Amino acid sequence: MSAQAADVSVRIRGIYTTALTELLRDEHRIVSASPPIRERFDASFPVAVDDVAIRTTDDRLGLCVTGHPDAVTVIADRLEEIGRDTFVWDAPAPRGAVFEGEVSETLGSGAVVDLGSVREASVSGFLPYDRVDGYVDEGDRYRVQIASPAPPWRDRRPSLATDLRVSSGLVELRYGERDSMSETARMADILPVDPPDGWSPRWSRSADDASLDAMADALRQVTARAETLMAAIAESDDDDLGRIVAPRAERWVLFGRESRFVLDEYRRQVETTMAGHHRIKAATEAASAAVDFVEALCEPGDEFPFGVVTEQFGPQLGDGLEIAHGKPSGRTITLGRGEVTAIDPDGSVTIEREMSGGGTYDALGIERVAGDIATTTFVEGRWWYATVYKSADGEHRGTYVNICTPVEIFPNEARYVDLHVDVVKTPGGEVKRVDDDELDDAVAAGDVSEPLAARAREVAASIQSAL
Repeated sequence: MSAQAADVSVRIRGIYTTALTELLRDEHRIVSASPPIRERFDASFPVAVDDVAIRTTDDRLGLCVTGHPDAVTVIADRLEEIGRDTFVWDAPAPRGAVFEGEVSETLGSGAVVDLGSVREASVSGFLPYDRVDGYVDEGDRYRVQIASPAPPWRDRRPSLATDLRVSSGLVELRYGERDSMSETARMADILPVDPPDGWSPRWSRSADDASLDAMADALRQVTARAETLMAAIAESDDDDLGRIVAPRAERWVLFGRESRFVLDEYRRQVETTMAGHHRIKAATEAASAAVDFVEALCEPGDEFPFGVVTEQFGPQLGDGLEIAHGKPSGRTITLGRGEVTAIDPDGSVTIEREMSGGGTYDALGIERVAGDIATTTFVEGRWWYATVYKSADGEHRGTYVNICTPVEIFPNEARYVDLHVDVVKTPGGEVKRVDDDELDDAVAAGDVSEPLAARAREVAASIQSAL
């Protein structure tokens, strides 16, 4: 398949499915659609093997795009165009990849396994003890497969397994297991494709609606991948840590607030969609039924109902709110947790944190003293937020304005991706713009697009002028 191929077959699942189906269906082939999607589009999507599977991540913040490398490139490039604050990263440990690993640490329920490095980045995974025969100790070597990959913005490792599986949307091959005697497994006996020796098929529910040709195509695809996997394992050197084979490519897609609202527009072309549909559902799973109820009951308004959403799902006065500081390279760190001291229904939330002593405040050059109070105000959708530092007796110790993608205020955290360039104001009143070089480096590395960088510089210039 060429990277320029237009007709990519795509299977989509999760809260962004309707919007993505509308986005992709004119240029690509949507397959194995769920019953609600078939009903919404009043269309008969074929039950067929997919070139790419798109899954909403467990935290609902973005997508995992898995499949044939060329097809993944085509689809991921299209998704990246959705909005300026859509970020896409390659997955060094994609689903189904096989590694030679070594146990580096044992924990209560499993072991941390060093998987070597991929593209000069260290990779590790988590191997539950119930997936291993016998006792596990540091230094033990295992050939492991990525069972559940982990997005780069979450502080967790991919889950590992020692058994081998190769799956698609219709069928999964498992190595070393006896054949299932389900109806679809018996039907596989008449297909013109035989799984490799030692591998047995497990057919998904979708296969019940598939034609024999589609089942044969699916079995043919996973058989080829199983053969590739086994050949690579046979040729690998057990002495070397690292990735042995990755039969499928994988990319992570993180949506920001602006992109979620673009996806609302695509969904609105198909179904009644309230303002902030994807923003609200991404924030908390508890809101999903409420959003569906509003859209089924009446024609929603054009404005995002920030006050109602926060009143129902949080944050509320006195709650703790974390600052989820995303990096353009993919990682997210927590800058701290503060108490909510003010909420404005128009879209702002203020938190206060008492600082510990030691070190200095970034770019301000001011000593951080125990008891200092940091007051941070977030405004939903704004491309920046300000933190004012004061001493325990109220003396102004500096102001730091962080330039970022549009802020989203979720029940437990304020989220954004940092865009490096910032503006500070010292206690003496000097205003400085800092870290432009870091933004330039991020653009050169491909972590920040030129349009996004231009927006960051524009916002920084405006803040600098205002201060």
